[in-house]
Amino acid sequence: MCGIAGWVDPGAANSHRAAVVAMCDRLSHRGPDGHGVWSDEHIVLGHRRLAVVDTSEAGLQPMTSADERWILSFNGEIYNAQALRRALDQSLQQRSLAAVSWRGESDTEVLLEHIARFGVADTLPRLVGMFAFAAYDRREQKLYLARDRLGIKPLYFGRFGSQTVFASELVALQGCGLPCTLNRDALASHLRYSYVPGPASIFNEVHKLLPGCWVEIDAVTGFAEEPQSWWQLADHMPAEGVFASMSAPEAEERLHHLLLQAVQDRLVADVPLGAFLSGGYDSSLVCALMCQASTVPVKTFSIGFHEAAWNEAQHAQAIAAHLGTQHTELYVSEQDMLAAVDQLPQLLDEPFADPSILPTWLLCQLTRQQVTVALSGDGGDELFWGYGRYATAKRLWSRLAGSPLGLRKVLAGMAGSSLLQAVAARIPSTAGGRRGTLQQKMQVASDLVGADNPFDFYHAQISHWRRPADVLVGGHDLLTPYNDLSHWTRKLPFEHAMAAQDVLSYLPDDILTKVDRASMGVSLEARVPLLDHRVVEFAAGLPGTLKAANGESKVLLRRVLARYVPRELTERPKMGFGVPLSQWLRGPLKSWCSDLLSPTTLQRDGVFQPHVVGALLGQHLSGKADNAAKLWDVLMVQVWLQKNKDVIGQ
Repeated sequence: MCGIAGWVDPGAANSHRAAVVAMCDRLSHRGPDGHGVWSDEHIVLGHRRLAVVDTSEAGLQPMTSADERWILSFNGEIYNAQALRRALDQSLQQRSLAAVSWRGESDTEVLLEHIARFGVADTLPRLVGMFAFAAYDRREQKLYLARDRLGIKPLYFGRFGSQTVFASELVALQGCGLPCTLNRDALASHLRYSYVPGPASIFNEVHKLLPGCWVEIDAVTGFAEEPQSWWQLADHMPAEGVFASMSAPEAEERLHHLLLQAVQDRLVADVPLGAFLSGGYDSSLVCALMCQASTVPVKTFSIGFHEAAWNEAQHAQAIAAHLGTQHTELYVSEQDMLAAVDQLPQLLDEPFADPSILPTWLLCQLTRQQVTVALSGDGGDELFWGYGRYATAKRLWSRLAGSPLGLRKVLAGMAGSSLLQAVAARIPSTAGGRRGTLQQKMQVASDLVGADNPFDFYHAQISHWRRPADVLVGGHDLLTPYNDLSHWTRKLPFEHAMAAQDVLSYLPDDILTKVDRASMGVSLEARVPLLDHRVVEFAAGLPGTLKAANGESKVLLRRVLARYVPRELTERPKMGFGVPLSQWLRGPLKSWCSDLLSPTTLQRDGVFQPHVVGALLGQHLSGKADNAAKLWDVLMVQVWLQKNKDVIGQ
């Protein structure tokens, strides 16, 4: 795992060499084991290395192909590298072409030589792994930026006239001397969803390369093609599912085979490995399969909380004992969590308000003390419908859709209507102060009742600030909730559509961003076997009855897990990785919160309406309302602004 950065300038790229070195230095946490830079008259490529596979100097980057035509700066892991290497050798032999003179055993070299023989477009579909890379063709003088199918690894790129800059994290692009202005659409998105959905970033001039996409840039002219998809979830999500005729036992066997292969692939490393274990279905299954595939004892890690409402450590301990892992757990105090809040500006390169990054980062710190690579169970909820909101939304919409829209909009504005009360009663509570009180649920119910269609209905359900214009200076609001690749989800059955939307945006821009920043912040590589594209494509084509049925979520995943872990160890309500925001903002974080949200500070920063934020804060501190989730969204913007105010042009 690594950090990459680069600069394309048709006029004088070499003059930016020092800037690219500085950009890479800002990514040193992603790659503490080595660094390198390569340049010519049009382009500079930089790299920071976390040595995992082939830790020798043969794996240093940027790497030049054997024929010296291609230069590669690569972040990630290619799990089928050895199979690709054998296939390449065989292909060259069959065609009586010169064999590759391999210099080492790194997957970087395999990827590079494959591109050198077949090109980027033909190489991408053959890759099994997580990656973001920059490949430069010296003959054609073209740069190719590419990102893996699910967006496990990040990649930002910015256009400044004929110049293009790119990096693994936005922080590398900040302070490089190029003008960046605040993206008001991104702010509105953040307030709605607690993260900035791609392809936007918090800067107007910089974009995220979307998952499964690549972009071609002419280094001589500076012209950049529009990003293109090389893999799309839509191709694997027919309404009825390509595996609809498969019996449940057949589907279970197929999933078991795919998951075991995915875990086996992710055990390839020349450094110590371990796994996160929360005690939930997904992490327990990954650990069980890891024990099955590994030839050495498996190390597992979990953190616990002294507050029973947040603690799952005892469940993780029981599963670890059953599987026989070498388990390490750490109970963290409130002081540990609050100290982690101070580290958020260093962890996050743009506003991000999922508070579960705090315990995730503490877990990564614990894990990094013993291993360099950790397997994670992320992705199971989106692929196998583990979120209770899917079933809740489907039930509510099926009842509301039969009522005339005009009538529903009238009732949505009537605070005491029986319809609003009935809908509010069916909305489950969530951690972190988002939907805990009746008042909060009534606010959500109002938006749900007045929704025009299932798509807007679901977005109303998952939004924090449903009208960002209420609090943003200038009344700016979000017009397009998600990226343009999501339009096809409207044609899917309701639950399939919700899950697909989450895979497109919530998964890469919240869950995977959280895991990437928390793990790479301590130079730990996190691998996610449930997001092996072969597993994803299989899950996408399954009928809904094998994902959720009779009130049970993750139907097929649970059946596979039951082969290894007794159900009595895993059957319990879903908890999540929450933190007690409401209490913190009224207690130990009160002063910090009040300073960041003071009228003077808000007026100076010019982003939020002081009177709106002040009213919410006053209600929360007095106990009249629980506004923790909304306040945290604003706080994370304010924290980011304080760190980056010198590089922002309003």
